[in-house]
Amino acid sequence: MASVPVTPLLPPDRRPIVISGPSGVGKGTLFRRLFESHPDSFALSVSHTTRPPRAGENDGHDYYFVSHDAFDKLAAAAGFVEHAVFGGNRYGTSKQTIADQSAKGRVVVLDIEMEGVKQIKKSGIDARFVFIKPPSFEELERRLRGRGTEDEASVARRLDRARDELAYAETPGAHDIIVVNDDLDAAYREFEAFVYKPRP
Repeated sequence: MASVPVTPLLPPDRRPIVISGPSGVGKGTLFRRLFESHPDSFALSVSHTTRPPRAGENDGHDYYFVSHDAFDKLAAAAGFVEHAVFGGNRYGTSKQTIADQSAKGRVVVLDIEMEGVKQIKKSGIDARFVFIKPPSFEELERRLRGRGTEDEASVARRLDRARDELAYAETPGAHDIIVVNDDLDAAYREFEAFVYKPRP
C-alpha cells in the first residue's frame, strides 16, 4: 500500500520565529518537537561561523563554515540580521539563509541569544519573538549542573548570562510571548498555540 504524502501544516502567520532563553532552559527540545509534529513546515536557520567544524558537523547543515575574511565581507555588505563573537569566533545569521528557507515554503525558526534578538529587532526583519523562561533561577541552575558537561567556571558564566537574559525578557516589548518551561507538555502546547495563532 502506497504511503500518503504528508501535506505541511503551515501556520497562518509565516513570519520567522525567533526563540531565545537561557542555556539549559529547553529551547531546543521545544522547537525540535514542533518540527517533528509538523513535518516540512519549519526550518531551523543555519548560522555562519568562523570556527572550524567539530567531528560530525557538516557545512550547510550544522553551520556555514567560513573564513574571517568571508565573514567580514558579508557583515560589511549588511548581509547579516545579527552577528556576535563567542570564544574568539564569530557567528551570524544571514539574510540570504532566511530568504532561501522561506522560498521553500517553510517558516524559519531562529535560535538566537539575547544580543542577537536586539540586533534582529533593529534590522527591520518582521519576526515573532518567543522567550523560554525557567520556572525559577534555582531550577535553571539545577538543570545546568545536572548536565555534567561543563566545569564550574562555565556554569558560573552561563548563570551570569542567564540573569541578564531574564532581566531583558521583562523589558516591555522585548518578546511577543514568554513561555515558562516548568511542565514540558504544557510549555509545548503554549508554544505551539502561539506559533499557529493567526496574525493580528
